[in-house]
Amino acid sequence: MVGGQSMLLLLGVVLLLFGGRKLPELAASLGRSMKEFKKGTAEGEGATGGDAEVGRTPTPTTLSAQARACPTCRAALEADWAHCPNCGASVPRTPPAA
Repeated sequence: MVGGQSMLLLLGVVLLLFGGRKLPELAASLGRSMKEFKKGTAEGEGATGGDAEVGRTPTPTTLSAQARACPTCRAALEADWAHCPNCGASVPRTPPAA
């Protein structure tokens, strides 16, 4: 666990390494990079199909090749998949037809 003395020691080491003039610049660049990271992850969630693909219906060729669908989002699934690629829900495997 990080205590107050550890934080003061870390701050002292950073101050010695980078100097007093560089600390505001480092903090500003860290803030900008965190903002870009958050913006990129938000864009990535929208592009990979978060809520947008939940209402998507599978193509007819996909449905004819397989009869499995996710119980949560109704996306078409391959026969050997254990989790839905859209919502991540666990899907019970069906035994092979005899």
